[in-house]
Amino acid sequence: MKGKIASWNDERGFGFITPDAGGERVFVHATALKQRQRRPEVGDRVTYAPGRDKQGRPRAERVVVGNRRPGTVKVSRTAGPLLGGGVFLAIVGAGVWTSALPPLVFAVYIVMSAVAFAAYAIDKSAARRGAWRTAESTLHLLAVLGGWPGALMAQGSLRHKSRKQPFRAVFWLTVALNAAFFVWLFTPQGQVLLRSAKLAVQ
Repeated sequence: MKGKIASWNDERGFGFITPDAGGERVFVHATALKQRQRRPEVGDRVTYAPGRDKQGRPRAERVVVGNRRPGTVKVSRTAGPLLGGGVFLAIVGAGVWTSALPPLVFAVYIVMSAVAFAAYAIDKSAARRGAWRTAESTLHLLAVLGGWPGALMAQGSLRHKSRKQPFRAVFWLTVALNAAFFVWLFTPQGQVLLRSAKLAVQ
């Protein structure tokens, strides 16, 4: 059968299809998608095999996502966040390469970014399963402590927390705070702190 994506909740991994033949909307879960290159979006054309869930309600199986609505253009929401996070980490790496920053700073950003990315992945998996979620305050704390490049990459590649505007507003505030701290590290006061941290590690 053929239809169109009428609604889609990417964080929870499900939505509904409006059949071309008419009738009630059909539930579709992410696990029914045969093509995993991208998630469906509202307006996407789909073909599917009709099925029923345990309660006898219409459910789509073996779903293949086709073209979007005529006139729509696919704009990648993955490349930008990946590029943004990667560029900042490259800047930190360049600071270490030129001896303007100690390797410890680069290590902190790498480790915190990895932790933040993992936290986003775990939270998205929990959202799909209806399990206990990671607190948004925890995700923001990881970001402000230096994990925001990894968090930004996770938002783009996992498409998690990428549309929730209240969350995004606070997230960008944490990015601004951390970026301000990063710039402060190049001031005389910041250099004193870095030297003290270096001596403490040694």
